[in-house]
Amino acid sequence: MKSFIYKFWNSLKRLESNIAFYPSIISLFGLLFAFFMIYLESQGISKYLVKHAPVLVVNNTETARSLLTTFIAGLISIMVFSFSLVMILLNQASSNFSPRVLPGLISNKRHQIILGIYNATLLYCIFTLVSITPDGDKYQMPGFSVLLSIVFMTFSLGAFIYFIHSISQEIQVNTIMDKIFRQSKQRLEKLVEAESYIDTDFEDTSNWKSVIANTTGYMQDVSLNTLATLAEDHDLNIEIVPIKGAYILKGIAVLRYTGNVNENTDKNIDNEEKLEEKLLEALTFSNSELISENYILAYKQITEIAVKAMSPGINDPGTCINAIDYLTELFALRMCKKDKSYYFNEDDKALIYINTVSFEALLYNVMAALRTYCKHDIIVVQKLFIMFQYLLQQNDVLNKDYKEIIINEIINLKTDALNSHENDRDIEVIKSYIAKLENVNPSEFTFEV
Repeated sequence: MKSFIYKFWNSLKRLESNIAFYPSIISLFGLLFAFFMIYLESQGISKYLVKHAPVLVVNNTETARSLLTTFIAGLISIMVFSFSLVMILLNQASSNFSPRVLPGLISNKRHQIILGIYNATLLYCIFTLVSITPDGDKYQMPGFSVLLSIVFMTFSLGAFIYFIHSISQEIQVNTIMDKIFRQSKQRLEKLVEAESYIDTDFEDTSNWKSVIANTTGYMQDVSLNTLATLAEDHDLNIEIVPIKGAYILKGIAVLRYTGNVNENTDKNIDNEEKLEEKLLEALTFSNSELISENYILAYKQITEIAVKAMSPGINDPGTCINAIDYLTELFALRMCKKDKSYYFNEDDKALIYINTVSFEALLYNVMAALRTYCKHDIIVVQKLFIMFQYLLQQNDVLNKDYKEIIINEIINLKTDALNSHENDRDIEVIKSYIAKLENVNPSEFTFEV
């Protein structure tokens, strides 16, 4: 049952990120409300209001038809214009920043809700127009429904004004990077808070039994609670082999486990095949990646934006510098997290080993791209040295391993920067930053300028 709920919840989250999800739901409510109003009109609500509150009723047939016809034509025009703006936003973001940022823009709930309001109002106006009787009898005409259509149209115009404001903000690269940063930071903070600091280690897992993937796609999420329940029921230790967010090919090992398999047959698992089916049900595969589920994707996207900004066609070092600012804070937060992750039960026994991207690999992959495409720009190089200086000053979370990793990347950056600049003044600036970094911790490391 837990596995089914988990699968259903993940399917719902993937569906929610679709650009048509909220518009479809809101449109359905608009359609149902239109039928509800038709029912109320058949019960004489407009006839009652004409006698007791005539200001709430549009009591002229031609006026009602003209209003509804105008509303329908206007809403169609607004919808076409709004969808065109969305497509322009997605195209510009893909061309100027990175195609990887598109899922985050498509899943913007505000834009989806606004488009849903348009469509719901349009459907309401269409069915209200159809419900007007041909003879134009004032007691049969849906006068109150027409008045509501005016209210809904006014609300739609307000939503359109907000949409123009929102789309003008969303197209800005700082807004895109800030959204990526906030989602990643929230995910990282959640992982750091949930992390146990008990020192433990698994034995060599190479000889453990493997669970083979039966499909392909990105490993989007893992139900650790489901795996932990199976591990406790069958006295297992489990290793999650791929890194979360990795693309899985059919036929490769995604899990390894060891322990008693054939015990507790009352749990509906009486052999290895059934056990492995249960284990695979805890994994969710998808054809898309979401930062809310995988914080590593934020490093990739921000780095791609920085690299794209330094391309000759765009040549925007200011955006690259802003991207480095976001990366600096994300790296400082990542240093609070250990490289090895385990899932513990209530008795503090390690049940699951979770493979994660190490701090060394993460920093190297980001710096390899930035060094390759930004080493020729002395302003960006200075910003990278400032980033390393800040990371070295994080004494509360900086351990010896992380310190050595940062030092190695500083040396790599120094080598590439010095080899890419011939101007004496630029070389002097680079050496001055190296000297500053050396003074951060002179007792343990030297950079040999």
